[in-house]
Amino acid sequence: QVQLVESGGGLVQPGGSLRLSCAASRSIFSIYGMGWYRQAPGKQRELVATITSGGSTNYADSVKGRFTISRDNAKNTWYLQMNSLKPEDTAVYYCNVPFSGSYYWGQGTQVTVSS
Repeated sequence: QVQLVESGGGLVQPGGSLRLSCAASRSIFSIYGMGWYRQAPGKQRELVATITSGGSTNYADSVKGRFTISRDNAKNTWYLQMNSLKPEDTAVYYCNVPFSGSYYWGQGTQVTVSS
């Protein structure tokens, strides 16, 4: 199994930036893919971005050009760089990893974009 711990959330003004981290409890070298999700109050959880072990990325249309997903195998950590944040980006952000036949979630980190 793998444990995931997100960090980096907080309160930021519109137009600001945050970098989220998702640290894994084991080597991520052999983990094929990873996704960042978010859930706003009263809304369903939605996929924000994904990255494969080879570095291929995909983004939701709502964050394209503003968010960047990356991974650092040496640190067993994935990242989500979020720029030009908007109030509608306010949500709890989760990382998700498929591993050994199961899906693992972190505990989430709150991102609030407000003036």
